Amino acid sequence: MHIPVQAPAAYADGYRGRFDGGWARLRQARVERARALGLLPAGAAVDGFSPNARNWESLDAGERRIAARSMEVYAGMIEAADAAVGRLVQRLEARGELANTVFVITSDNGSEPSDPVHQPSMNFWMRTHGYAWRLEGLGGPGSLNFIGPEWAEAVAAPGRRYKFYASEGGIRAPLIISGPGVVPGRRIGGLTFVTDVAPTLAEFGGARATPEVPAMDGHSLRALLGGGTQPVRGPDEVLGLEVSGNSALFRGDYKIVRDMPPLGDGGWRLYNLAADPGETRDLSAAEPERLKAMLADYAAYEQRVGVVPLPAGYTIQKQLAANAIARQMPFLATVAGGILLLLGGLGYLAWRVLRRRGGRA
Repeated sequence: MHIPVQAPAAYADGYRGRFDGGWARLRQARVERARALGLLPAGAAVDGFSPNARNWESLDAGERRIAARSMEVYAGMIEAADAAVGRLVQRLEARGELANTVFVITSDNGSEPSDPVHQPSMNFWMRTHGYAWRLEGLGGPGSLNFIGPEWAEAVAAPGRRYKFYASEGGIRAPLIISGPGVVPGRRIGGLTFVTDVAPTLAEFGGARATPEVPAMDGHSLRALLGGGTQPVRGPDEVLGLEVSGNSALFRGDYKIVRDMPPLGDGGWRLYNLAADPGETRDLSAAEPERLKAMLADYAAYEQRVGVVPLPAGYTIQKQLAANAIARQMPFLATVAGGILLLLGGLGYLAWRVLRRRGGRA
């Protein structure tokens, strides 16, 4: 669910009161649910919120109400999307095409923490573009709704952090695949990556790599989806990623991760995700040789894909704010130009009136 978070009231209203207890309660409930489903080992620790997260009780009643309503709309948006997928299934079935369709449902990253409403000059932009952020009508047409970092961290449970960061809460997302050739009702916990989706669909469609059309940078999941048990990646195969300086590399059960400021410190950490998926125990000091080897793997990944170093002092938050202002500049320049023309016209009229009065005198 991205910004603006919107949904028909009929969907959002079904979640009234569900989030009144705040984000800490939701995160804890999701951690417990993950344990119950076997997605989180029974003894695995889970971190709390990031240091800059607000305490739910520190909000006044009005702030809590609009924050809770934002999540009600978020949940309603997911249900509305699910209903739309259901309509598509019904249409394909009516056309006799359902048995020849593969469905892939996933997300591009962890939950979205951004708060566009409180960016510089956004109040002016919203007023002039027909948007608003208020409790009345929140999630409806013209509503610039969002859930913010605290709800995003709750939604990402049991992972750490959220979108933009390379911690598990920022990159781990569900992948649901259904259709012909896919064993139904099966849960697979192996590591896969977004680059695996295209070669999977290519194989379902009968495409094959040729000298003219080389293999893609990913692995087909078709054999695994069809009931196979062979892991997509071997224990020594590496998988790297980078977004705005936040980086990670996986090898077997291990992961190195670097989260940049303001939430991270730019240092590399080592985790065993099989035992510690919540990334709570840094093994860098205990296993320095493994860390060194995986850092070399990451350097090779950077070289292979062409990761560009970021300038000193760069943060995602600063860049997002700068991007928001830059996108508004053409509109603001037009408004400023119109105001200047109006003032110039009024000044000219005033000058003409004063000149006529002076002539008559």
